[in-house]
Amino acid sequence: MFSLTTARHAIANRATIVDARSTTRAPRARVAARAANADRELWYPGAVAPKYLDGTMAGDYGFDPLRLGANPETLPYLQEAELMNGRWAMAATAGILFTDAVGLPKWWEAGAVDYGMDFQQLVGFQVVAMSILEAARTRGFMKSGESGVLNAFPFDPAGLDAPDKRVKEVKNARLAMVAFLGMVSQYAVTGLSPLEGLEAHMANPQAVNLFTSSVGGEAVAFIAFLSTAPTFLLAQKTLGDGSDEEFRPIPW
Repeated sequence: MFSLTTARHAIANRATIVDARSTTRAPRARVAARAANADRELWYPGAVAPKYLDGTMAGDYGFDPLRLGANPETLPYLQEAELMNGRWAMAATAGILFTDAVGLPKWWEAGAVDYGMDFQQLVGFQVVAMSILEAARTRGFMKSGESGVLNAFPFDPAGLDAPDKRVKEVKNARLAMVAFLGMVSQYAVTGLSPLEGLEAHMANPQAVNLFTSSVGGEAVAFIAFLSTAPTFLLAQKTLGDGSDEEFRPIPW
């Protein structure tokens, strides 16, 4: 009887020790994750970057809510795809603003301009030209891990490549993609070009703005979501059990 009682006490004490260890493990995990990210510039103060975003890539601020880069085999390709789309967006935004400033036909009218070739000929020429250039770029990227033109990988004729310039390029590329989306959305809602919209807003800021447009309600809802989301995310991190060290704004 004595031995049975002693065994029960030993098991109970062991369970208490294990439970105490498990309850202290979660805070330690959160502290370790925060310490690992303390010396990094992240997209949001206090955010914990996914493990695969370790800060080695240019422009890596630990933001990947959809976990698109979790596969290490496709991560370099996605990084390059973001940069390529950003370069197109930089060229597009510069072209839109230039044509708007000098009074050339608006960007949404470019497809209706007569270039001396019919639509089928233009499409055929573009398909052939882009196929040749993209095939060469893909082969070069598979061999070197860098984008380029024809046989130049990376393409840097002026010798400007540097780590800080790569970060600046990614930042400008992301801004350009957001700007292009804004320009397209503005035309879809108001029918105005960027400079026309700016002029109308400057003439009457109270009456001509995002919130007085036809999508004002949607804009208010979106901004309210962005404003309150950090509070819920902070509460989740503070009150969570620590089973997941990574920051997951979207739970899948």
